[in-house]
Amino acid sequence: MLSQITDIDKMYAGMKEKLSHIVPDVELRIKAELAVEINKLKKERNAVILGHNYMEAALFNSIPDFVGDSLELSRKAAQTDKDIIVFCGVKFMGETAKILNPSKKVLLPSNKAGCSLAESITAADVRALKQRFPGVPVVTYVNTYADVKAESDICCTSGNAKKVVESLNADKIIFLPDEYLAGNIARETGKKIIFPKRGTWDVGRETDFQMLGWSGRCEVHDQFTVKDIETVRAQFPDVLILAHPECSPEVTAASDYSSSTTAMIRYVQETNAPQYLILTECSMGDNIAAANPDKEMLRLCMVRCPHMNTITMEDTLNALKYDRYIIDVPEEIRVRAERAVRRMIEIG
Repeated sequence: MLSQITDIDKMYAGMKEKLSHIVPDVELRIKAELAVEINKLKKERNAVILGHNYMEAALFNSIPDFVGDSLELSRKAAQTDKDIIVFCGVKFMGETAKILNPSKKVLLPSNKAGCSLAESITAADVRALKQRFPGVPVVTYVNTYADVKAESDICCTSGNAKKVVESLNADKIIFLPDEYLAGNIARETGKKIIFPKRGTWDVGRETDFQMLGWSGRCEVHDQFTVKDIETVRAQFPDVLILAHPECSPEVTAASDYSSSTTAMIRYVQETNAPQYLILTECSMGDNIAAANPDKEMLRLCMVRCPHMNTITMEDTLNALKYDRYIIDVPEEIRVRAERAVRRMIEIG
C-alpha cells in the first residue's frame, strides 16, 4: 500500500509542477490516482497509449507513451510491438491505427468520439467524384473514416498536405474533404481550386482548375474569424498568432504562422514573442502553456472539440479494464485504405 501511495505522490508532484497554473489542485490529485492505476494496467496488459495534442492537459501530461498530431501518432502506431493500442483521440485515428496494425487490438475510450469533418463525406461521395472525374488522383485528409480512405489514392495530414499534393505532379487533383485546408494548400501551391455543386458535380465553364475541393469543415476551426484576430491585435499589437490550416484561408492569411499542431508547438518553442495566440482546439493551448511556462499564452476563447472532450481518464481506465471500445475495420476496406495511409507516411 505504501508503494502505491508513493507512486501517486510522485505522479501528483510531477503533474503539479507542469499544470498547477492550468488545472485546479483538487483535480490534479484525483487525476494522479487515475494515472497511476492506468499506467499499472497498461504495463500488465502490454498496451501502448497514444495521446493526440487535443487531449485535456491532465491526461496529456500523465498517461500517453507518445503524444503528437495525426501523422506522428500514425507513425508510432505503425511501429509498436505492444499487443494493445489505446488511442486517446477520435474514431478515425483509432481506425488509422487498426489499418496499420490489423493483428493488434485497438481501443477507443469513448464510443462518442466522432468528427464533424469525417462525417461530412462518405465513400459513396468519393466514388461519385471518381466517376465524374475519371483518372484524377484523390487526396484524402487523414481526418476521414476508413471506407473513405479506401477510395483514395493517398492520404495527407495538415503537416504534409502540401508535400503530398506536389508529389503527385498531376494536372488536376481532387482534395477531400476539408474546404479550408484545400483552400490553404491551393494558395500555397499556386493552384486554382473550385468547389463544384454537389449532386451534379457540375463545374460549368470552369475547365482550367487544378484542384477540386469539398465543402466539409471542422466545427472547431470554423469558429475563428479575421475579426477575432483584429480584436486581439488591437489590444496586443506584438502578439504572434498561429492558426491551424483547418481555419479559413482568410484567417490563416491574417495570422503569422499556420501549420500542423506539432509544427505550431515547435514554433512556439523556437521563437520569442511578447504573447502567443493559438487558433485551434483550446486544450492544445493548455498543453503548450504547460510546456512553455516562461511564455505568455493568450486565450481568445474556450473552443473545445466536443468529440475530443469525450476522451477522459476515467474512460481510458475502463478501456483497459473492459476492452472498450474495440475498433474494427473490414479487411477488404483495410487493405485498400492501408495503401493510401502508407503512401502518406512515406512522404512524411
